[in-house]
This record gives sequence, C-alpha cells and structure tokens, in this order.
Amino acid sequence: MRFCLPLLTLCTFAACLTAQVQDTSAPVKPNPLPGEYGPYRANNDLLHYDLTVRVDPEEKSLAGNNIVRFRMLQDGTRIQLDLKADLTIQKVLFGKQAAAFTRDGDAFFIDTPKTMRKGRVYTVQVFYGGAPKERGRFGGVLFRKDDAGRPWIATSCEDEGSRAWWPSKDQWKDEPQQGIDMYVEVPDALKDISNGRLIATKKLGDGYTRYHWRVTYPINSYGVALNIGAYQHFSDSLGKLTLDFYALPESLDKAKVQFAQAKPMLAIYNKYFGEYPFLRDGYKLIEVPYTGMEHQSAVAYGNHFHNGYGPHDWTGVGISPRFDFIIIHESGHEWFGNSVSAADRADMWIQEGFTTYAEDVYVEAIWGHDDAIKYVNGLKPKVRNANPIVGPRDVDYVPKDEDQYFKAALFLNTLRSIVDDDAKWYATLHGFAETFKYKNILTEDVVAYYNQQLGHDYTAIFNEYLHHAALPTLQLRFNNQAGTVDYRWQSSETDFNMPIRAGDSDHWTLLHPTANWQTTTGKRDTYRADGDHFYVQVDRDGVLDTIVIKPTT
Repeated sequence: MRFCLPLLTLCTFAACLTAQVQDTSAPVKPNPLPGEYGPYRANNDLLHYDLTVRVDPEEKSLAGNNIVRFRMLQDGTRIQLDLKADLTIQKVLFGKQAAAFTRDGDAFFIDTPKTMRKGRVYTVQVFYGGAPKERGRFGGVLFRKDDAGRPWIATSCEDEGSRAWWPSKDQWKDEPQQGIDMYVEVPDALKDISNGRLIATKKLGDGYTRYHWRVTYPINSYGVALNIGAYQHFSDSLGKLTLDFYALPESLDKAKVQFAQAKPMLAIYNKYFGEYPFLRDGYKLIEVPYTGMEHQSAVAYGNHFHNGYGPHDWTGVGISPRFDFIIIHESGHEWFGNSVSAADRADMWIQEGFTTYAEDVYVEAIWGHDDAIKYVNGLKPKVRNANPIVGPRDVDYVPKDEDQYFKAALFLNTLRSIVDDDAKWYATLHGFAETFKYKNILTEDVVAYYNQQLGHDYTAIFNEYLHHAALPTLQLRFNNQAGTVDYRWQSSETDFNMPIRAGDSDHWTLLHPTANWQTTTGKRDTYRADGDHFYVQVDRDGVLDTIVIKPTT
C-alpha cells in the first residue's frame, strides 16, 4: 500500500491547513463504489497482479484472467474489485476454490469460502471477457486501423479507470508493491508493447504470440497499458537507463528524428527531480492512435511528430514550437504521477500541476530564465478560476476545468518567487520528488513538506490557491498628489500575507501586504505589481486588472 502521510506528525505548520478551507463537497453527489475507499478496499493491501489477456482485433474483444495477490489488514471474508459492467465475469477462484461474487455497477464483491486472517497473503483469480465500449476522453480501449489497414489497438483510461478493460482494485490510494506481470496475446503479425521489461515472447501455435512484460515497481492501475500494432523498434541509453522507442513502419524515420528529444529531456529531469524512478523497467516512448498518456515506463505518444501540441503553439508565446509538448509533458509524469502519486483524484494537481511546471523547468534549462517566465505566463489564458483546484475526496471527483494543470503550475512559479532563493527552491523540488518516490500522497503532505524544508509556514498561501476558486487580489489606492499608494490583500484566507514585488519594474520593492491597509510611495502611471512572477489579480482604484499576458497569434 503506497498511501502515506509521513510528515503530518513532523511539521507543526500543517496543523492549520484545513481550518479555513472552503467546503466544496455540497454540490457533489456521492458516488461511493468507484470513488470511496470503502471497507472492502481498506481491509487489504495490494501486492501484485498477474494479468493474462488475449486481444481479438476482429471481434474487438478481450478475454483473460487476473490473479490478484494481497495481504489482509484485518480479518474478513469479502474484498472489492472493479470491472465495467459491459465486461463479463465468468468465474472467481480463491486459491483453487470457487468463490462467490456479487456485481454492483462497475464494482464487484468477492466472498471467500473461509475467513481471511489479518497479516496473511491471499490470491483471487478473476476470469473475464467481452467487448469493451469506447468511452471517455481517449476511449478507454481503442480498436483502430493504421494507415496501411493493419490493426492498431491501445488503452488509455485515466478518466475511465482500469475497470474499463481489466479487473483490478481501481482506485488511487493503493498500488501493488511488487508490480505486475502481464501476458498479452496478440495475432502473430502484431506486437504488444506494455509496461516494464519484456521477459519473453512465445508463439502459441494458434496464430497468436504471447508477450510477457514485467513491472517491478508499484504502478497505478490506470497506468497499465496495451499498445498493439505493427511496431518497429530502435533504442538508445542514458547511462544505465535504457531508452526504447516504438513506431509504426511508416513513421519510423520521423520517430528517429522527433524522439531524439527524449534523451536530453530525461537528463534535465534527472538533474532537477532525481534519478529516473523506474530504472529497472527502463523508459519507452510508443506511437499510439490518440494524443498521449503517461503510462508508467511506456509513455504513449500521438502528437504526429510535430513540435508544439497538435502542432499548435501551446502557450501562444512562441516557446512551445521549439519542442514536442507530448514528449516533454507526458514523460514528466514519470516523476509526478507515476512515482509521486496523488492518493485521490481530488488531489490531481500533485500530478498535473507539478508536471506542467516541469515543462517550465525544461524550458529554463535549455533556453534560460526569461523564456521560462514567458512560457509559464502563457498558461494564464487557460485558467478559469471558477472552481477550487482541490476537489471533494472519496467521490471519484472529475475536475470541471483544467486549473489543476495551469493554475497549479502558475502557483508553483509564484511560490518560487516568494522563496526567492533558487538554490533552496530546486533543492526542495528535488527532495520532494525523492522523499515521496513510490508513495501516494495528499495535498496536506505537500504543504507539510514544503513548510518544513523551506522553514516557513506557507499554509495560508497553499490554501488560497488550491482550496479557493478566486485569485488573491492586491488592492491599490493611489494618491497622486501625495505620491503615495495604499495597499492590502483581499483574499479568501484571513491569514493570507503573501509577499509580492511591486513598484517600478526596473526597481521592484518587496511588499508584505496583509488584510490591513499599508502605505508606500508610488505614482499611478508607473506603479505595477510583478505579474510575471506572482499570479494575482490587481484592483487599481476599484478597477480589476488581472495580470495576464496577451498571447501571440
């Protein structure tokens, strides 16, 4: 079980974290079976999956079984697993004995013929099959044809959950500590590229070949992936890390050019976030028939070998056409999402916000600070400020916008500016990725860690940006005759006291506003807040002036 709250007892700064957090649970209808970590999930700790699946491209169907190994955390006779209702469960074994099961929507409950004892390890084997429906943003399971008419099949189910195509403990809190072995059977003319290391291939003599892949690290269930096609392979290395690349035959030459971006990117991420977290399993980049996804050690790529995103200028400021957004972003999830993981979908910003910020780290490492600031500020038009970034927990929460990406990254840029010590900032960022490697955490853990490492209580600032929809507003009231400006914060957090640079852009002054008015010198026509480094809204004599940049066309 990777769920961990190790720092809450170590850091007194976290004590007031929830005191002023606004209640976001009222409008959300509870959906306990998919989202809640209920008693029949909480009573066991995942250890390993042994998944066998045969894929029929013509019938667009799957058939197989999953052996789930787990340790009981308390005595019991029932556990919960998950599988979409459009897939059939044929039978369940407890060890070698038949076990009863009951389906309830996408959940199913296994009742064992004897009591499972706390501390002991058990297995259940679920036999299943059917034709999964395409659903959600990327389809869940995609049965496609490539341009040459060959089958091209892939899975992508972060939104829909692993239940979309295989029986599993489909939640974010618990991951199999010993990984997964996958035995994927596909027609002989095709190859399957999945997570981890290829252990063996075997022709089965019935027109199918079995590919055995092994993951030796904890893995989130939605990160388990099938990628089936007429793949061609080439490789490279970065020190001890193997780099394996897969593309369709018609794409191979383009892939050899475009995928070259991966190696220097990984070197940058190694420097700033710590060594690639899945060294034993290696790094793979795989062409797929959808945009892309952060499948662990098997990053899915569908950006058509263009720089930018699809191939647009993603942030509209002329920086993103210099690199392939999908390679840089999805690979960043190896650190934030796959290694450091959110324990609830409501805390998805831990994965998406830090990974979006990783794009900016990459830009700065190659093109410098000014371009990085320009890039991150280009995210501002994408922010909605309509809902809190952190949502209600235990309800399989789906964010209503993408502020967990863009606003969260702008918040991290703001926090860096508050710290105003890059050596300390990057040491903390590196330490965060290392400290929570292979763990599932909540926002409270992030706050406690950063408070502890930075030596200051930033709880109210985290709360303001993550638990409230509106931006903090710097109110300015000018008296040009006296040459003064009154200033204060208007915020949702009563203890919000974030410092901010303001004044003449050539000679910034560090202000320490609170909820109370203070006075400094300044003229209305030249007095500004440093909106490049602090993501806030400004009220100048009653006129709101949100600090954004105008994207280039």
